[in-house]
Amino acid sequence: MNIGVVGVGRMGANMARRLKDRGFHVTTVFDRNRAAATSLATELGCTACPTLGDVTAGADVIFTIVTDDAAMREIFSGADNLLANARGKLFINCATVSPRVHLEVERLAEAAGAASLEACMASSITQAREGSLYLMCGGREEIFRRAEPILKELSVSLRYVGKSGEAAKVKALVNMVMNINTAGLAEGLGLGEALGLDLTMLREVFSQTGAASRVLQTDGEDMQNREHSCFFSAAHAAKDSGIALELAEENGLDLPLARETKAQYDKMVASGLGELDKSGIAELTFKGRLTEQTGP
Repeated sequence: MNIGVVGVGRMGANMARRLKDRGFHVTTVFDRNRAAATSLATELGCTACPTLGDVTAGADVIFTIVTDDAAMREIFSGADNLLANARGKLFINCATVSPRVHLEVERLAEAAGAASLEACMASSITQAREGSLYLMCGGREEIFRRAEPILKELSVSLRYVGKSGEAAKVKALVNMVMNINTAGLAEGLGLGEALGLDLTMLREVFSQTGAASRVLQTDGEDMQNREHSCFFSAAHAAKDSGIALELAEENGLDLPLARETKAQYDKMVASGLGELDKSGIAELTFKGRLTEQTGP
């Protein structure tokens, strides 16, 4: 089985490496960043395609891992797109985009005689490389069953949620709650520092009480030590919280915590900190840090 990968940033490149390790034939890769695609192609011994059509021509299953709704629409309906000569091909779309875009892609793929599946990821770079992703899938169940053997090689937990768009809804809520928890942790640690508390002690107390959370485990020490190497960027956090807020608005709900959290991540982006990890939200809540980062 020949595999193509579109979008070979931090996640896509490691997924391609994992698939090759597991015996799949990764044949074609594509990225708007040509240098990234060429470098990975050299490493894996495959082709860095000049066009999206070439990716589809050289693969049976194509994974897409792109940034947002606009990028997703572009690769499936732009002047150069993946659906030329796509009959019989399977597209597995892993980006966090709005549910309506997954529905659009499913319709476009079916019109071209191809199949599509959303495989939303609730994990990060290390898990992509190790094959221990948490994947939530949406689409026609028979398409999920077709993709299942490949997806099992990438995941430690694989969940079929339902029809196309449903997994994207779940993923939007996962990231919305994660972002709220991250913002809350940053405020707690920022206030703790301002009160003169030992933050290592405070994190230990948090871990044994109602203040415990997954982001305390993943981000707490990084917030304390100002280590914000990017696993999930502030810019992506802002984008994903925005997807959830759009869904809330469509359904007549007001979500003040999600709204304020998005505003914090938007502030990071506006301050030039959008490529920091989401833990970098602590730069807004600890005294003096944002001034240090951006000047008076």
